[in-house]
Amino acid sequence: MNPLVTIVIPVYKVEKFIVRCLQSVVSQLYSNIECILVNDVTPDSSMLIAEEFISNNPDFNFKVINQPYNQGLSMARNAGMDLAKGKYIYFLDSDDEITNYAIQHLVDLAEKTNAEMVLGQSVCINEEEGWERNYFPIASSKDILEGSKEIVWNFVKGKYPVMACDKLVRMDFLMENKLYFVKDLFSQDVLWSFQSMLKFEKIAFLREDTYLYYFHGASIIHNRGEKHFGNWITIAGYMNEAYKAEKNPYNKKLILENLVDFKASTLEMNWKAQKNEDLWKRSYKAYNQLNGLGIADYFSAAYSTKLKKQDLFYRLPLFIGYPFFRWRFGK
Repeated sequence: MNPLVTIVIPVYKVEKFIVRCLQSVVSQLYSNIECILVNDVTPDSSMLIAEEFISNNPDFNFKVINQPYNQGLSMARNAGMDLAKGKYIYFLDSDDEITNYAIQHLVDLAEKTNAEMVLGQSVCINEEEGWERNYFPIASSKDILEGSKEIVWNFVKGKYPVMACDKLVRMDFLMENKLYFVKDLFSQDVLWSFQSMLKFEKIAFLREDTYLYYFHGASIIHNRGEKHFGNWITIAGYMNEAYKAEKNPYNKKLILENLVDFKASTLEMNWKAQKNEDLWKRSYKAYNQLNGLGIADYFSAAYSTKLKKQDLFYRLPLFIGYPFFRWRFGK
């Protein structure tokens, strides 16, 4: 059996990269693929170039969706999900590419393990500076994770990457759990991966390089501004609601740990990106409205000393918290 795989590629301002991306798709060793291009009303020549490529590859199963107006990456991916016919779906960004064996090996592992998601390894490439690195490693000691507790623990401990790309996911799992991307959210991978993690019962890792992630000036990771800080507050709010709704004490502890770490790490990224006092204080005050460790937790061995410090440092009154943060990180 060679089940159909849907590859979803949102297209927006990628005229320099789109051919490379599409060529990696048509070069796949696996043949039963439909590739959905979602035109997010790109203002450049990306779609003209893509359409020419499609016309030159008439035997490949390409489909094009034209969004009525620019709605962002989240809604473009959702549009692809709604049209997908495959047993599995795979998200590919239009400025990246995949190795020619990626889909074949991911499908083989998914069919063998019956996992709801399988993911490979990503190679991060900076062509301008001439380096390749693995910024999103699979650090889990196991090749297969089974059961909610094991999956939640590995996610919270950073044992597998949060990016939505390079993950082959069963469509029935996504639809059953209504795991769409949140509209108008720019850091959507973090939240989508968090929400998916809470539902998974089995995932598997393919320890082979399957995805080539290109760093360049237009990459989202290099362009953090005020909208991203607002997004982080939104994501933290979703995590907070998940914490309050969780019934399993073990998972509840881990979700809180993830929330505390998320608040601390994004406040530091916030400052490094902009060094804007007003933006930082806005995030700090918003985060202080969310859950954190209780007094008893500070005396419990269930939480690490590092986490306790993170929670304490970012729950001080603002008039103390901001000067203290600047003393630690603002020099």
